[in-house]
Amino acid sequence: MFDALRSNSSMGALGALYGGSLLSGAWTMVIPTIPVLAKHFQVSPGAAAQIVTAMALGRFIGTPISGMLLDKMGVRAVVVWGAAVVSAAALTAALMPWLAGLLALCFVMGMGDSIWALGREVAGVDLARQNQRGRVLSTLHGTHNAGTALCPWIGGVLTEQFDFHAAFLAYGMFAALSVLLGFGAPVAKAAHEAGPKTAAIVGWSLAAIGERLRAMAALFLEIHPALRSTYIALVVATWASHSYRITLQSMLPLYAGTYLHFSPSQVGLLFSISGAFVFLMIIPSGIIMDKVGRKWATVPSTGLPALAFLLIPFTDSFIQLAMMLALTGVCNGLSLGSMSVSTFDVVPAHARGRLQAARRMIAEMGGTLAPLVGGFLATRFNPGVPFWVYVPILLFAAVYLAMAGRETLEK
Repeated sequence: MFDALRSNSSMGALGALYGGSLLSGAWTMVIPTIPVLAKHFQVSPGAAAQIVTAMALGRFIGTPISGMLLDKMGVRAVVVWGAAVVSAAALTAALMPWLAGLLALCFVMGMGDSIWALGREVAGVDLARQNQRGRVLSTLHGTHNAGTALCPWIGGVLTEQFDFHAAFLAYGMFAALSVLLGFGAPVAKAAHEAGPKTAAIVGWSLAAIGERLRAMAALFLEIHPALRSTYIALVVATWASHSYRITLQSMLPLYAGTYLHFSPSQVGLLFSISGAFVFLMIIPSGIIMDKVGRKWATVPSTGLPALAFLLIPFTDSFIQLAMMLALTGVCNGLSLGSMSVSTFDVVPAHARGRLQAARRMIAEMGGTLAPLVGGFLATRFNPGVPFWVYVPILLFAAVYLAMAGRETLEK
């Protein structure tokens, strides 16, 4: 399937990446714990859902750091250290008796996860030719989603049989195993020497933030002028797609658990159903990206989830909700790596880490706000209302990507 991988060492490195990507999906073990956290800490369900906000905020802060570390240190170091941070934070969370401490640790998990995720993507790109990126990255993202398919059910069972601490403990153990697999990742190609040299910018003062923005603007101008609008369209589509996924992860447990009174294992099974359909789309999505066109994957996967979000608040049974999760699974499967692949097609090689990180950072802004807005609407009205908010957003992002984005596949 991947004729670009010509050596046993390359195949071994790819196997290690796929194994780590599979285990990285274990973070979804904590999703079914949200209704239990609300009861345990005696807070509202919307407040308990902020563990997803904390992780999203951590990813937002960690994303620009991951881009700089990747361009400076290479892939293997980023993959290993990202997984190590996640493991340490999750194992500590398993012993945490306070909600505030748990939220802080979820923030750290999010930071580590963002570093870990970008490292895996670039490692996959280093192992494939341009016309095989779709298949390599769709399989990489597919193995991750296979983990996210199984782990919510595991987390729900652990929470029912023991308590929510067991779900965090299992996540930490899976991440620890990923640290070992990370040493099998390619040593990595350092960032290319071409392009401007940017000094590291430290701190979060207004001056430091201004310097970061100017540095990113300079990097953006290095993109070929004909492809800059495509990069912007990909950023908008990634923001919309990531926001709806975070909304689904944070609001569905509330809607199914507190509104429809499903058990934690049933909530976990719903996510597993969605993940199963993602897994089934691994090969089709890779072929579409590499043989038909990148936009045939990115545009439908951005717009079609609007239909599921429109209908979810009208569901009142497990079967109906499972059908909506199956639809989101197909869409997520179609998008497997497509935004990343398209961005790698557009950005210059020497700035791939930072420009990919910039796209993901803007997406994480939406992911950070989504649970906050969703929690407010769920508390003010009901947990079904937040889904409707993203229907027009998803439709706009899909149309904008279709109109402004260029097809980047070179046949």
